[in-house]
Amino acid sequence: MPFVNIRIVKDVVTADQKSQLIQGVTDLLVRILDKDPKQTVVIIDEVSTDNWGIDGKSVTEINTSI
Repeated sequence: MPFVNIRIVKDVVTADQKSQLIQGVTDLLVRILDKDPKQTVVIIDEVSTDNWGIDGKSVTEINTSI
């Protein structure tokens, strides 16, 4: 059973986009790895910008300096 975990910044992606991600990843695993979609798990975790860092700074800090 494949398990895919996607992490994105919170409040940036719409519910429709999340649905498309889940379907798209499932379709990819079916097409490339011949996996059963009924046993394919996709989880999307939304992470606060305070908890997401790039280049030694949180995304919150980066966004406020732009």
